[in-house]
Amino acid sequence: MQKQYRICKNGQFQYVYRKGKAAGTGNLKLHYIRAGRLQAGFSVSKKVGNAVVRNRVKRRMRECFRLLIPQLKRGFYVFTARSNAATCDYQQLFNDIHRVLKRLNCYKETV
Repeated sequence: MQKQYRICKNGQFQYVYRKGKAAGTGNLKLHYIRAGRLQAGFSVSKKVGNAVVRNRVKRRMRECFRLLIPQLKRGFYVFTARSNAATCDYQQLFNDIHRVLKRLNCYKETV
């Protein structure tokens, strides 16, 4: 995922947590707020395995999101992995991300 699509600052994460809408599944939680540009941040708690496992989960979430970028509305997206995300395979994580994006109505309208 390109750098222009990433949320990196702690203040931006906090803004989305405070003002955004949230939805979740057993493996992850999404906070979303409409904005002028599309950016996403990914957070994995230290409760999720060691550093290798946490980075793997983040890479998988970033790749799932990257594939969905053309279909999404502009806004800030913050994904937080829950502890059982470490045992998920790629397809299950992709389905969970798709499900929470759909639940929060984040997809562009198709004609």
